[in-house]
Amino acid sequence: MHHFVTGAAGFIGSQLVDRLLDEGHNVTGVDDLSLGRLAHLAAAQKNAKFSFIERDISRTDQATECLSRAAAFAGIPDLIWHLAANSDIASGAAAPAVDFRRTLQTTFAIIEAAREKGVREIAFASTSAVYGENDGALDEDAGPLLPISFYGATKLASEALLSAAAETSLERIWIFRFPNVVGPRATHGAIFDFMARLAAKPAALKVLGDGTQIKPYLHVAELIAAMRFIVDKAKERRNVFNIGPNGAGTSVAFIAAKVIAQLRPGTSIAYTGGDRGWVGDVPRFRYSTAKLSRLGWQPKLSSDEAVLRAIDELAAAPVA
Repeated sequence: MHHFVTGAAGFIGSQLVDRLLDEGHNVTGVDDLSLGRLAHLAAAQKNAKFSFIERDISRTDQATECLSRAAAFAGIPDLIWHLAANSDIASGAAAPAVDFRRTLQTTFAIIEAAREKGVREIAFASTSAVYGENDGALDEDAGPLLPISFYGATKLASEALLSAAAETSLERIWIFRFPNVVGPRATHGAIFDFMARLAAKPAALKVLGDGTQIKPYLHVAELIAAMRFIVDKAKERRNVFNIGPNGAGTSVAFIAAKVIAQLRPGTSIAYTGGDRGWVGDVPRFRYSTAKLSRLGWQPKLSSDEAVLRAIDELAAAPVA
């Protein structure tokens, strides 16, 4: 198959690219490199089945051009993996236009480009942030969905655009609602931030909030395995799945303590206070992955185990 991956140089996108190439597929990747890094694609660039395009696909004409170039490389793509988005929730709170352009506009543009070029399937990276602040283990049918961040809002709006397109130009869509994802090549997130802060100011680790925030964490390798499994097995016109670990999530205090133990034992923690880290932060949530379990996929790592593995991996490749 020929796969088209947006956000291909990012934390998750680059590792999806590697997985698809390992499976023997042709892959065209596109990224504007605002958050992604070319270094993440170093191995892929050596593979004759991979083509990379540096472009901002928030414009429909640019997205269409990218699909045209992809078609010239390996034929019309069979599937678009749309991962391009703003992944920094805090930056979106400060400047909502960032989420609008990088998340919602890229989704609209890629839908329009797919319609023009005849691509009939799109898999979309959404988020648990679409649920907002809700009690209980939320399943895919929970409602109403009232996100509290522009990040979550533009992801939810993107889901709606894709659902509408599935009635007209698209044959099938997959929507993956991610938890917090950790692992190598991370460009943001608690582990990444804590390591960067320790490197810059080793006297004390600044931690936003009071440390009691609890969220599910999934290792990026398991996330990609789940996405590939869902696309292979789920064949409804609209396929929406929560992806996450089993059991309880992991606290910010646990992550801070383990990062300190790994890098600078004995360093003190300076909490900023409050029950959340930033405007739009959901301090604790849990959602149901029963639907994915019924489909036949289970993670191997708990949330804590995923965090510990990621700390080891990122400590071996220090934050730049």
